[in-house]
Amino acid sequence: MSLIASAVKDLSPMFAGRLIQPNDAPYNDARLIHNGMIDKRPALIAQCRGTADISDAIKLAKSLGLEIAVRGGGHNVGGRATVEGGLMIDLSLMRGVHVDPAHKIAWADGGTLWKDFNRETQQFGLATTGGVVSSTGVAGLTLGGGFGWLMPKYGMALDNLRAVKLVLADGSVTRATRDDHSDLFWAVRGGGGNFGVAASFEFDLHDVGPMVFGGLVAHPIDRAKDVLKFFRDHTQTLSDDVFMVAALITAPDGHKAIGLAAVHCGSLADGEKALKPVKGFGSPVLDVMGPMPYNAANMMLDESFPKGGRCYWKSNFMPTLSDAAIDTLVDQFMRNPSPLCGIVLEYFHGAATRVPVDATAYALRDQGFNVLINSQWLDKADDAKGTAWCQGTHQSLQPFVGARRYMNYYSDDDMTDAGVSSAYGPNLPRLRQIKRKYDPDNVFHLNVNITPQ
Repeated sequence: MSLIASAVKDLSPMFAGRLIQPNDAPYNDARLIHNGMIDKRPALIAQCRGTADISDAIKLAKSLGLEIAVRGGGHNVGGRATVEGGLMIDLSLMRGVHVDPAHKIAWADGGTLWKDFNRETQQFGLATTGGVVSSTGVAGLTLGGGFGWLMPKYGMALDNLRAVKLVLADGSVTRATRDDHSDLFWAVRGGGGNFGVAASFEFDLHDVGPMVFGGLVAHPIDRAKDVLKFFRDHTQTLSDDVFMVAALITAPDGHKAIGLAAVHCGSLADGEKALKPVKGFGSPVLDVMGPMPYNAANMMLDESFPKGGRCYWKSNFMPTLSDAAIDTLVDQFMRNPSPLCGIVLEYFHGAATRVPVDATAYALRDQGFNVLINSQWLDKADDAKGTAWCQGTHQSLQPFVGARRYMNYYSDDDMTDAGVSSAYGPNLPRLRQIKRKYDPDNVFHLNVNITPQ
């Protein structure tokens, strides 16, 4: 019997979840994550049901000398939710959400997806800033930043975090808040999974929904440059109630298009008035912008990110969107090798940009345009073409970009010193000090890693 098998046999009677080895029937499904390009084979998968399981899984990995990866929603494009030959701590069985509507607070387990969270909070007409793709995990999105439809009004997901329960590198459990372990609470709000496994979160909620005014308006691709110029100019007039994105996409019928998507989180009447210029611009080929459930707003981009698709991403942040940048974006999009490829521009403004850079570990507090180059395809034979197009587009945009980047969009090859500096900016020295305090051996390093110094 191998050392791993022996350790599993000893731990199994106490373990509430499942300890899955490569020969076990659930293994092949359990090891897969959202990005179909990632094909790693952990030596052991610990599907946890609570903090005691997480603690024992960490101790087991350390005793066996196994690297640890942590899977929340499994959406990370770089594949950091899994590990070759190590131990995957899988939180997918931990998806409970509890809502206190009187105090506008919600608690979410570490494996919760945003669709789980929104389903529970929207029963009471409440929400917090969450992912624009509903299958994204609460944990990864929040720890790395967390933009979404409500960020201009209520800040990033991490700005709404009240507390986080963490299992640390020694297996101990702690609760970090502004008043208790405040240094750790500062660090996890933007420092990703560097400091422990997040077993649960406590969020502030806000009055949103159940109906909002939002949706999508699409134009033919030959109007793309004009539409992007309108997007650039119109975003400068937006109130904090509106989050707006532009996307160069291929429609289901195979035609390339330029789409404008937006959500207004205030009253329907105010939303209709605010988005009237978007609906009235040009001659759209599609207009599905109007009253819609908030839950639906958080799912309207889901089909653009199919599970199992082969993905390679790059992202940049542009403080301004010049005519030259628009020309480059459109010209590069027209060269994409797959109908699943797209380029998304997310306009950052409002409350999220008014938080001082040193208030949390999260460093991208600038107003401007976050650009995601979303390269996706289905056939492994197209890997080289898909990655080359994304890399070439990323390189072509360098004359227009700023110093900061959004780390939740990092691919595996972004894990360089320059990538780390772009993610954490001036907060990196303090993050390294806190890393040394809570994880001096860098047990949690399969992330945008902060080395203890």
